[in-house]
Amino acid sequence: MNKYYYDLHVHSCLSPCGDDDNTPNNLAGMAAVCGLQIMALTDHNTCKNCPAFFAAAKKNGIIAVAGMELTTAEDVHIICLFEELSDAMRFSDEIEARRIKIENRKDIFGNQFIMDENDEVIGEEQYLLSNATTVSVDDVKELVESFQGICYPAHIDREANGIISVLGMLPETPVFECVEFHSAQKIGEYEERFGVKDKVKVISSDAHYLGDVNENENHFVLEDEPYSSSRVRAELFKVLRGQK
Repeated sequence: MNKYYYDLHVHSCLSPCGDDDNTPNNLAGMAAVCGLQIMALTDHNTCKNCPAFFAAAKKNGIIAVAGMELTTAEDVHIICLFEELSDAMRFSDEIEARRIKIENRKDIFGNQFIMDENDEVIGEEQYLLSNATTVSVDDVKELVESFQGICYPAHIDREANGIISVLGMLPETPVFECVEFHSAQKIGEYEERFGVKDKVKVISSDAHYLGDVNENENHFVLEDEPYSSSRVRAELFKVLRGQK
């Protein structure tokens, strides 16, 4: 068993609010500079830059996790993670059909670049990615699990798009085994006020700029023998599911 430092919530240049410098290779390189071993790419409502990120992460010795920051119909942000890249891409296709298509105004919201493993732009997303989808909080967990993924509320300690801020509470159903904090300093307060003491806690950056990526401060202790990136990723998912 070893400590694995992580950041499970970062945005690439595909997210309209993500900086153009947040290319797959730059993100993987920043993970290495920050002393992380695991990073999840979680663009708004799409996984289209995950294949390039997986290739970039491999070159930098980073264990990549494919993910998405889904915006529910209630405007709540939910982190969706997948152990297999192929499952993430199938889920991305499903969400594509559940998006509300509004033309992206690049002058207001920013670029939405789709990139290859060499950080070359191979396309642009025409419609704004950050607005709400038609997926409700009630339905999100079952939907994600049907694609072999896991999900949990993002940055529950923040006002903007946090589930507690939007709904006024952490709902009893669906049952999320995990919650994400932006600041570790708020965990004690939220354990007392909102009943998250028994939840797995993830502390992630929600990085929209390279300088926002977390340093090697937050970790999980994971089984890794015999070592492989897929073994470590599988063990991480067991922890996030509350199985360890």
